[in-house]
Amino acid sequence: MRFSVAIGNTSEHYVCRADQTLLGGMEQLGRKGIPVGCRGGGCGVCKVRIESGAVRRERMSRCHVSAEEEAQGYVLACRAYPQSDLALRAVEKLARCIERRLAASQPAVPRSPT
Repeated sequence: MRFSVAIGNTSEHYVCRADQTLLGGMEQLGRKGIPVGCRGGGCGVCKVRIESGAVRRERMSRCHVSAEEEAQGYVLACRAYPQSDLALRAVEKLARCIERRLAASQPAVPRSPT
């Protein structure tokens, strides 16, 4: 099965298979600025918050995602698999990287003289 994933920080969408991690699907966007760490749930670089939809989670380091955060929808994208269409928001390190890259790719808005 394939699911649509929306990234709230950048308004991008990608397709992710049920047997593919959210990070793996995100990498298929083919853009630079998506940090990839250990891919095993230990570094915390790919932390996201699931805003809507369902994911299957694998074991993640509690150093990066506490039980309380997990209950609020936080997961590591390298350890989460889509189970439905979903919306997510990158947080912490991942958010800084993708938002910085997005800002750099947009044209500057001229300021009006005052």
